[in-house]
Amino acid sequence: MLQALDYARRHQDRFLEELVALLGIPSVSTDSAYAEEVARAAAWLVDHLRGLGATGAHAAPTGGHPIVVAAHQAAPARPTILVYGHYDVQPADPLELWISPPFKPVIRDGAIYARGACDDKGQLFMWVKALEAYVKTGGLPPVNMKFIFEGEEECGSTHLPPYIQAHTDALAADVVCISDTALFAPDVPSITCGLRGMSYVEVTLTGPNRDLHSGVYGGAIENPINVLGQLIGGLHDADHRITIPGFYDDVRPLTAAERAEFAALPFDAAAWAAEVGVGHTRTEAGFTPLEGATARPTLDCNGIWGGYMGEGAKTVLPSTASAKISMRLVPDQDPQDIAQKTRAYFEAHAPPTMHVRLEEIHGAVPVLVSTESPAMAAAAHALEDVYGQRPFFTRIGGSIPVVADFKRLMGLDSVLMGFGLDTDAIHSPNEHFGIDRFRQGVESIIRFLAAYGSSS
Repeated sequence: MLQALDYARRHQDRFLEELVALLGIPSVSTDSAYAEEVARAAAWLVDHLRGLGATGAHAAPTGGHPIVVAAHQAAPARPTILVYGHYDVQPADPLELWISPPFKPVIRDGAIYARGACDDKGQLFMWVKALEAYVKTGGLPPVNMKFIFEGEEECGSTHLPPYIQAHTDALAADVVCISDTALFAPDVPSITCGLRGMSYVEVTLTGPNRDLHSGVYGGAIENPINVLGQLIGGLHDADHRITIPGFYDDVRPLTAAERAEFAALPFDAAAWAAEVGVGHTRTEAGFTPLEGATARPTLDCNGIWGGYMGEGAKTVLPSTASAKISMRLVPDQDPQDIAQKTRAYFEAHAPPTMHVRLEEIHGAVPVLVSTESPAMAAAAHALEDVYGQRPFFTRIGGSIPVVADFKRLMGLDSVLMGFGLDTDAIHSPNEHFGIDRFRQGVESIIRFLAAYGSSS
């Protein structure tokens, strides 16, 4: 391990030059105009992995963008990790807000600026460089390593679950390792152990069979926008608890130890709220803002529309009104069950003047990983060596559906050891990744591989 660490430190400048080359490929998965560039990024990674002695490295075709797979066998008796990442990126729009072009990476103020720098090319590349550090100094990493890098994470991962299901034998491992998350704060090491799930629905109320003149019909025909606003307003009570009957039935309570871990985190709720321009937080009664934002279920209206929204006035009583609603879920809530309970709420509370239609758009299962597994212990040991303090085990409010896919399809837990920051502007103009965190990430992974390899 010491030789690998020394190698990585001596070659960090070259590592960054190579990352610049990868970031210069505009692998925007959601826009078909960039399909050739996505394929070019996949081919770049395949060539790079082959150069490190990875076997079977290839870009597997799918019905969409290719999936890069490869393996590096150390010894049959050693544990096997499956490294997941994604090489596709978000669109760079609006381009005029970038200080430098999104696909011409530049290094300034101690960070590398480019689309994908943090999400997820920079973090994916740390695992590749950790492999190189071992290969170039001893020939074998301490564990068997398999890689699966997808090109559709930013547009829904449509083809990944079927690929995993069809190749479970080839992908077999003891644990999945993912770096697509963030540190809790600068120089505050953390390992994500919990992800919220999702139930996303669209609800439409229909009243009259066409838009009506509000002067002729108003006062006698009920307005769908008015009704929908009332129904959405009733989804929370005065304690900011969700009022859908049965919504909390399956929620796994936070333990005293988990709440103590939350309380120990260096979190300033007032500063956190001020950073997004609000003076106060609003949390479910009995829970802190941090618990509410990461470990409790939520319901939010993401969009609402109906009637006339153009310039000027149009005195219309609309035929329909619609809203998109997302609900973040916690263990042991089920997305389909919550969607059905949401449907029942609207059908029960809508007046007879309205017809209700609810469409289930998307669902994701919540994840909670044991913090006591050998892999998590190895990750904690590695981060403590690098940062000089015990890492926190944290939950995040968002969802990473592939974590649940690996659990459902292969029975594998994931170690979510990310090195981004919430301030890295992922999905926004001027995305960046601190060079210090790139280096810390490579070193942490080198140490993790050694610790996990010795745990077997």
